[in-house]
Amino acid sequence: MAQPLQLRFVKSADRLDALPSSPAEVAVVGRSNVGKSSLLNALARRNKLAHVSKTPGRTQLLNLFELPDGTTVVDCPGYGYAAVSKSMRADWQQMIEGYLTGREELVKIMVLVDGEVGPTKLDLQLLEWLRAEELPFAVIATKHDKVRSSQRDKRKKEVAEGCGLEKSEVVWVSAAKNVGIDRLADLVREWLAE
Repeated sequence: MAQPLQLRFVKSADRLDALPSSPAEVAVVGRSNVGKSSLLNALARRNKLAHVSKTPGRTQLLNLFELPDGTTVVDCPGYGYAAVSKSMRADWQQMIEGYLTGREELVKIMVLVDGEVGPTKLDLQLLEWLRAEELPFAVIATKHDKVRSSQRDKRKKEVAEGCGLEKSEVVWVSAAKNVGIDRLADLVREWLAE
């Protein structure tokens, strides 16, 4: 069993320049309800590190977590949640894009895609934008446990193709069943150490 990521919550910020500097940082992005907070809790093996809400769209700030070596992980607000106003959505987009393009410490962006649903139009727009900006990202497919085992091989192929990747390039996880969590924790450590 791999060591959990010893994440400690440091602060929430509404803009890039409110974040403290870091030797290296990994960002977690994905649409509302994809399971970002659950995944962070699973990686740290702590239930209440990141707040998991029944209402999607609760993470509205950049939430910074620190590892003992000073490297950091930032949980970004989820995108695509309809119950917020257009102007608020535009503010979020500005904040997230400003953060992703302006944060020099950023070594990897974990793009969470719902493995059960597959990449949505918004996920594909984000991936296209990341490629255009030449930002380093990895696709993490969540909710592995929700995909029937008989369908998994086909689903893995579909999700990878949908994201324009090889099957081996997508990391599948389930926060609920602890599938792929150790592997992802090791990958996060590798990215931060590069």
